[in-house]
Amino acid sequence: MFPAPPSVMTSPKGSRAQKLKLPTLTRKGTLEVPSPTEEDWSKDDEEDWVFKGPDQEQDSLPQPYRMINKLVNFLFDHSWEIIEEREASRKAELSRIQPTIYPPLLESKLNKMPNCMAISQDYVFIGGTKGFSIYNLYSAKRIYVWEKLKVDVTSIWATDLGSEILIASVDEMGIIRLFYFYKDGLYLIKAINEADDTSKQTTCIKMEISEGGDFAAFLLQGAGDIWLDVYKLPKESWLKEVEHPQLTINPKKKVRQLQLNTLDPVTADNLETDINISFRGDVKLSLPVYIMKIKPPKPVAGTTFKSPLEVFAKIEDCCGLGSGQNHFIKDSQWEQQAAIFNATFKKYLDGEWEEEPLSMATFHFLLPSCIIAMPVEVKSPPGVACVIGVHWTGSHNFFLYSLNRTLKDKADPEGVWPCAAPIAVSQLSCCYSYLVLACEDGVLTLWDLAEGLSLGVIALPERCLCQSIHFLKYFLVHKGQNMYPEGPVRSQMKCVVLCTDASLHLVAATGTQRPTLSVLVERPVKHLDEAICAVAPVQALPGMVLIFSSNGSVHLMDVAKPQIVCAFAPPRSYHLAVPWKPVFGVSLHHPCFLLRGDHPDEIGSASQAEDIPNSIFYFNFEAYPLLEQISRNCTIPQANVLDDTTFPQVLPLEERCENFFQKSFQKPVKNKVKEQEHWTRLQRYSLLLQRENLKK
Repeated sequence: MFPAPPSVMTSPKGSRAQKLKLPTLTRKGTLEVPSPTEEDWSKDDEEDWVFKGPDQEQDSLPQPYRMINKLVNFLFDHSWEIIEEREASRKAELSRIQPTIYPPLLESKLNKMPNCMAISQDYVFIGGTKGFSIYNLYSAKRIYVWEKLKVDVTSIWATDLGSEILIASVDEMGIIRLFYFYKDGLYLIKAINEADDTSKQTTCIKMEISEGGDFAAFLLQGAGDIWLDVYKLPKESWLKEVEHPQLTINPKKKVRQLQLNTLDPVTADNLETDINISFRGDVKLSLPVYIMKIKPPKPVAGTTFKSPLEVFAKIEDCCGLGSGQNHFIKDSQWEQQAAIFNATFKKYLDGEWEEEPLSMATFHFLLPSCIIAMPVEVKSPPGVACVIGVHWTGSHNFFLYSLNRTLKDKADPEGVWPCAAPIAVSQLSCCYSYLVLACEDGVLTLWDLAEGLSLGVIALPERCLCQSIHFLKYFLVHKGQNMYPEGPVRSQMKCVVLCTDASLHLVAATGTQRPTLSVLVERPVKHLDEAICAVAPVQALPGMVLIFSSNGSVHLMDVAKPQIVCAFAPPRSYHLAVPWKPVFGVSLHHPCFLLRGDHPDEIGSASQAEDIPNSIFYFNFEAYPLLEQISRNCTIPQANVLDDTTFPQVLPLEERCENFFQKSFQKPVKNKVKEQEHWTRLQRYSLLLQRENLKK
């Protein structure tokens, strides 16, 4: 290293002090005596005059000291700008009104790190090392531990079947297992994709269980291929088999006496409750029935049809209608268009291309509806899924497959909903009545499946792309308070859309009006640590959602105002280990949610991840004064809704049409355009009224 002269290393204020000194006017090059007349002076001479500091005039540093001096001054100036910006943000943060922060009500300490959790009925299922545990939702005490695996459980689902619970867990190897939880017994149904040959082992990526637990679908990947397996679940047989277990026990095994309350040896240690739950491995339940295998759509290629009549004959049964597979474009035309494309964009196509990833699927189980075309001979019981809707990555089409089929039937779609752009995200509401399709161009298509009509199309702001959609239970704002209508509500939906730029939007739609879009949270520009990474609706509080930020904060937002109501945080000794992917669970039927917290002081000293102290914190909304009244008084009687003229959208269709007709004939319409719109709306109301009468 070169020794730096004293004039090189200046103080942070040195550069600023030099700027305050009076500069010296010097000229580049040799000096000349100017002409006495100003007209003879050269105009280019002005560029030769420069301002130099007195210190620079006296001390001209040689290289490399001059470069070092510039770098040091630049670092000091840049650091000072950062300090000023942080000071301004700190003052702005102090001036901002801070929400009330509520601590957890209960804490359940775990000796092993939980990877996932699910809530169903009065139980909490936590997946972790070598299995999962069952906890009581109210007391936060552990009831049962099932640890029979060599790897960790990474995902877990729990579906309410009435008095029983269907549990599905996925381990690190991608093997999915179905469990049946009934009263005090836990039964293993089947490991869906477990194979004896490891070379043929498949991995489960996604899964979905229909409402009521009649069907299940698993997205599997293996040997460079991906597909969707659909099963029918014999839940009626399971209930009979667990109530009469002596009929299903393997006759080869000699069992003298069947003891339901015998604890498994693994679960007998360190249990924190007196409730006895046993793992019934000796009882064999009926296996799920394999229905069909759905593969990604093939790329559109040249046709083999010889005439257009063959094309129309192919789509008479609606198979492939709108999917683009049936067309009359020859191979030669495809090759010609490909040659033109390659010649036009040759400079962009040259070079190495990365291999395209496998196409992923998103799927939903849909209930019977007049919007879904089904064969006449197929009749599905009410409340039981009849169709599974699937869309693949980069595809414009939403395929509909009937569930009333056998394995021998060909897995062709019964219907196709084409979209103008590839579908990026889709979401089905908890009541299975509304569906939202979000395309890659930022356009949302809203469907009312129960009534069989479209609620409209709306576009997100420019450069906003949908990341996730979360449905809210429909609520009304009555006297400044969010409340749920007591009676049924039709063709009314509200959902929260989280975009890829961390902005949050509220979408509301009514059957006869255009959908509306409002911004709840703007895209963070300066404070990127406040970016939203997860959103969860709170069913117990109308119009409320939990917002998880990347800095580890958890806020409760009222989407109707919109504003932050309060915040939740674990004790100071704990924090969220992975804030951008928090582990939490929100109960659909109880006013509470669970959050995992890790001890920051022990993370660096722990030798293994499983040795880190972890806790599950229980937050009960009814235990906090600010939320107690909201959760208990959140329903408005139907009589108050009907009497209030500010809620015409919740009136029965007959009354809405009658009120609309009366107002329409009382007010004269002068403009021809408005008159046409006026009569169009009248006709639409009439059609809706006729459709409603036909249903009755």
